[in-house]
Amino acid sequence: MKNLKLYSEITSNLQLQSEGEVLLFSACDIERNRFFFASSDNLIYTIHFSSFQNGRAWTKGPLEAEIDPLALEPDDVITSFDYLMEKEALIVGTSSGLLLLHNVDGKETEVVGQVEGGVKCISPSPDGDLLGVTTGFGQLLVMTHDWDLLYETALEDDPEGLDVRDPDFSSAKMFGNPISWRGDGKYFATLSEVSNSSSSSTKRLKVWEREAGAVHASSEPKELMGSIIEWMPSGAKIASVCCRKAEDGPSVVFYERNGLERSSFQIDKPVDSTVELLKWNCTSDLLAAVVRSGNYDSVKIWFFSNYHWYLKHEIKYRREDGVRFMWDPTKSQQLICWTLGGHVTVYKFIWVTAVMDDSTALVIDDSKILVTPLSLSLMPPPMCLFSLKFPRAVRELAFYSTNGKKRLAALLSDGSLCVAELPTLDTWEELEGKEFSVEPCVSAMPLGSFVHLIWLDSHMLLAVSHHGFNHSNCYFQTPSIEDKLLGFYLQEIELTCSEDNVPGLLTSSGWHAKVSYQNLLEGLVMAIVPNPAKRCSAFVQFDGGEVFEYTSKLGIKRTDLNHDEMSFSSSCPWMNGVLVGVNEPSKLLLFGLDDMGRLHVGRRILCSNCSCFSFYSSLADNVITHLILATKQDLLFIVDIGDILHGELELTYENFIHVGSKRREEENINFINIWERGAKIVGILQGEEAAVILQTNRGNLECIYPRKLVLVSIVNALNQRRFKDALFMVRRHRIDFNVIVDYCGLQVFIQFASEFVTQVNNLSYITEFVCAIKSENLTQTLYKKFLSPPSCKEQKDLQATDFKGSDASLDDNNKVSSVLLAIRRALEEQVPESPARELCILTTLARCNPPALEEALERVKVIREMELLGSDDPRRKNCPSAEEALKHLLWLSDSDSVFEAALGLYDLNLAAIVALNSQRDPKEFLPFLQELEHMPILLMCYNIDLRLHRFEKALNHIVSAGDAHFPDCMNLMKKNPQLFPLGLQLITDPTKRGQVLKAWGDHLSDEKCFEDAAATYLCCFSLQKAVKAYRECGNWSGVLTVAGLLKLEKAEVMQLAHELCEELQALGKPGEAAKIALEYCGDINAGINLLIMARDWEEALRVAFLHRREDLVSEVKNGSLECASSLIDEYKEGLEKVGKYLARYLAVRQRRLLLAAKLQSEERSMNDLDDDTASEASSTFSGMSVYTTGTRKSSAASTGSTVASRARDARRQRSRGKIRPGSPGEEMALVEHLKGMSLTAGAKRELKSLLVSLVMLGNEETARKLQHVGESFQLSHMAAVRLAEDTMSNDIINEHAHTLERYVQKVKSEMQDSDTFSWRCRVFLSP
Repeated sequence: MKNLKLYSEITSNLQLQSEGEVLLFSACDIERNRFFFASSDNLIYTIHFSSFQNGRAWTKGPLEAEIDPLALEPDDVITSFDYLMEKEALIVGTSSGLLLLHNVDGKETEVVGQVEGGVKCISPSPDGDLLGVTTGFGQLLVMTHDWDLLYETALEDDPEGLDVRDPDFSSAKMFGNPISWRGDGKYFATLSEVSNSSSSSTKRLKVWEREAGAVHASSEPKELMGSIIEWMPSGAKIASVCCRKAEDGPSVVFYERNGLERSSFQIDKPVDSTVELLKWNCTSDLLAAVVRSGNYDSVKIWFFSNYHWYLKHEIKYRREDGVRFMWDPTKSQQLICWTLGGHVTVYKFIWVTAVMDDSTALVIDDSKILVTPLSLSLMPPPMCLFSLKFPRAVRELAFYSTNGKKRLAALLSDGSLCVAELPTLDTWEELEGKEFSVEPCVSAMPLGSFVHLIWLDSHMLLAVSHHGFNHSNCYFQTPSIEDKLLGFYLQEIELTCSEDNVPGLLTSSGWHAKVSYQNLLEGLVMAIVPNPAKRCSAFVQFDGGEVFEYTSKLGIKRTDLNHDEMSFSSSCPWMNGVLVGVNEPSKLLLFGLDDMGRLHVGRRILCSNCSCFSFYSSLADNVITHLILATKQDLLFIVDIGDILHGELELTYENFIHVGSKRREEENINFINIWERGAKIVGILQGEEAAVILQTNRGNLECIYPRKLVLVSIVNALNQRRFKDALFMVRRHRIDFNVIVDYCGLQVFIQFASEFVTQVNNLSYITEFVCAIKSENLTQTLYKKFLSPPSCKEQKDLQATDFKGSDASLDDNNKVSSVLLAIRRALEEQVPESPARELCILTTLARCNPPALEEALERVKVIREMELLGSDDPRRKNCPSAEEALKHLLWLSDSDSVFEAALGLYDLNLAAIVALNSQRDPKEFLPFLQELEHMPILLMCYNIDLRLHRFEKALNHIVSAGDAHFPDCMNLMKKNPQLFPLGLQLITDPTKRGQVLKAWGDHLSDEKCFEDAAATYLCCFSLQKAVKAYRECGNWSGVLTVAGLLKLEKAEVMQLAHELCEELQALGKPGEAAKIALEYCGDINAGINLLIMARDWEEALRVAFLHRREDLVSEVKNGSLECASSLIDEYKEGLEKVGKYLARYLAVRQRRLLLAAKLQSEERSMNDLDDDTASEASSTFSGMSVYTTGTRKSSAASTGSTVASRARDARRQRSRGKIRPGSPGEEMALVEHLKGMSLTAGAKRELKSLLVSLVMLGNEETARKLQHVGESFQLSHMAAVRLAEDTMSNDIINEHAHTLERYVQKVKSEMQDSDTFSWRCRVFLSP
């Protein structure tokens, strides 16, 4: 699908020194970018490639050249010529046999050898180590670059020799290259005449080994043309030219290294053509030749793909010019042509694809254009639907495809222009296999030779043409006009057709061309593209990337203020202008790709490793929504235009570079791997087709459907409420059906469920859709990176119908059931009754969450009853058979679930049918069903409910069965305690209710719910059990209250109070025990002691003073002093621990930050590793602690078993509260431990009570000291916690700012009056 486009043609003249002097040979210095030419006057011309500046592209000024004469004998001439990079000098062979080394810089010439018979050919090896020389006597010499002869041998077994000094020696034999090296220099090939042959053109190809000089292989004798032999640089083929029969003409043949002929292709007629020169480019994909025919020499360029040789370009010269050429050694698509008279032209080519908006591909092949509609069939060239035949080879084409019109313009190698109009696409089936001849346009004046050609309008072409060069227009013999036009012109060509266009037929004749406007160019044009935003307008890019707008009849606007925004930062041979912006005003963007692989949008570079790009329009109009580009890493990216406009490329697409690392999650990959290296984008199917067509290097076509584009097409269909199209695309591309619901939104889809069913109108598709519905929201999971929520406009379009409000039966939280309910209702309302509809409805019931199997079986039961009645109900004809419906239900659901649902309907016959159709063993279910059949109805329902675990229904049935089954009722409630509330509602007999309450209380006691159990016992007046329950839960007030209800004696109450006091004291509740001792036991001493134990100092003092017991007051005083002393020591120790833990934490944090910085610096180098190495390195670093340097282990050791990992997790859980120095969790453990040292609310309450008591007892200094130490501890603790939290969120620790003293002052100023310090007494506050 590729065409070779000429985008730059730079021409200059080399001023020769004498009349009659001609150029014979050329050579190239790659390092210094110089060209050398040897002339017939033994002069060497040196020109720099910089001389071919673009400023000379439209002038005919002479080239600046350095001229070096060679001091040869008068009758001695140059016969061979090449450049030796190792010597940085030219090697020259002469007809007298001299080998000269000429240093161009030093102007020195050295004779390095002489051979007998004269030098016929010099050919250095590709590595420069060896030099091959052939002599006129048919000898082959191979020597080193130090001129040491390795070996000398004869080219033929019995050569008679040919002396190039012989006057009969033809000068034509000087040209050609009879020695050709393979790209690696290991072998070389020669051509030599076969002795004793009847024809002088019979030759044999020989392949020689480099080291030994032995013949590796030789071919069969064959009639070959001249001494043309060229080994492909890649080494696969050796090309030569064969003389075919007179009626066939010459052909290019290819040999393998073993001398066998591999393949060939014929050079087109005329049959008298001769091939003068044949050369491969440096990448071995283009083969060029000089073909002489009649009065013209043609430079033809072929390309091989799909086992076919395409003639992609042809440049014609006059025969007397004697054109020669050479490929640029480093740039594979740059050709340098030169003539005998010194006319030098540099041609620069690029590969382009000619694919119309409707995906019609146009491929140039010699004088044909192969036409293939890719939207109908992926037909790789050379196959095609039909072809267009032109009088001469096609050099360039341009196409116009707008509003159904398809026109094609082609520039031929003779300078003529051809135009054809193609019929509409729906009539192309009639054109299959045909070939149509296209006639040249009639023109009154020469059009020139085009470099660029585009359509401005349906009857207007815009071209860059040049006049005044020898090869610019060979067939127009109007020198007077040509002399007037000199240079490059931007010209408009108006087209008219004298023939009427017949629908369905191709219009290929009657076209007239007229140049209506010409504008002389002052710079070299790199590309021109039509302006999609304005009619009869185009953008012209000059060398350097500067872009200006061209308007028909007005020319180029050089005063345009916006041209800087549209221009590129460098020359971009590939350029395209598109309109973007679907949800916002349209905007024009110019995209350009330079030869370095940089993709430009204006002055901005989007991608630095792009190989090709194209565009996709989601609505199949001129507004572009996505950029599709392929990178040199063979990755295909689908780029939203919105990301380009909003500058989000680097974050989203990571500079279009894939780093081989497994740490990237699979879901974050936003590119497609192109499976074959070097594949290029050749076409995009727009709109709902959403396809990208790639062509591999082998020539075959592959079509892929990127998920991103497919989802965009589905979204467009949903926004336009084309549910049928959306469903078809989902099925075709195997997209999850849930995307239809999830993108629209549950409520919106439910609203349009009827329209969805009506549009699809295919119950099989609806059934498939129903079976795929699941609760997951794919817009937030699987397709999160492809789909965004609908915009406001799209949401408004989706909801722009009569919305009747949400149905109460539709549950927003149950997506599956809500969608299937809406579909079921739509089926019942919109689709007429039929067996297929009934099966679809059964599907919606079976796929609900949970499955509505009982409702489905009810529908099956109705069908079965109609069959049993044998009625002529019309509905029976519109329903499937009961057996078919049941089998359908069993296919959708678990057979056990369907059987249980049938039992749940209490229909034993239906259950038996289900069991039989689910292939159950009758021995398993028949006895059970028979047993149920012989039971009373209520007991049958009770047993079925028990089997199905429907315990509430079972309780209802067993209670209704009568008092005889009350034990079964009790057993059911005891086994299922959740039934006790229902049982109390159903059972009205007081005695039985009491039994139920006692059983419920016993269950609550067993479950340790003693409070609820006691209340339950009280309801049934089981007071002893209530006392026991209250006592178990430590509710002493409840115990004593129930004791009052039991009307116990005073002694019994006293005994009970003593027991409760001891129990509460044992449970660690001395405060509550003190209340019992004081209120029920009357033991003042014990009560005071218990209050002291509870640290309720104020209450203890109150009781002591209440009973006027000085001894107890003294006891309280001693206890408070002792408690204050222990708290002071404890807070001092806590201060030391806070300081120690904080210092340790800061040290650990600082070391971890340093280690993290080191790992981050090594991360960049790890990104360059392969996936396995990076993964192993990542696993090694992730297990590092703060003090380890990492242990390198094998990958087998790094993957432990599941059991071992679970054991490690259990150990970590047990040791979570411990601080292990050097462990990975030490940092967090230290912080958690610091937080755990805070004062609790109970501690603050006790501390405040102690301070007040100390003041009451006259110990003011002790209270002051206690408050000061406690306050210092709390301030230090809060400051340490805040400091740790601040440093955890920062990557830098400031040794001056992050100190405990600073944070203590900060906390003290902020929290001084807060409730956190409400326990303090203001009288003891420090100033």
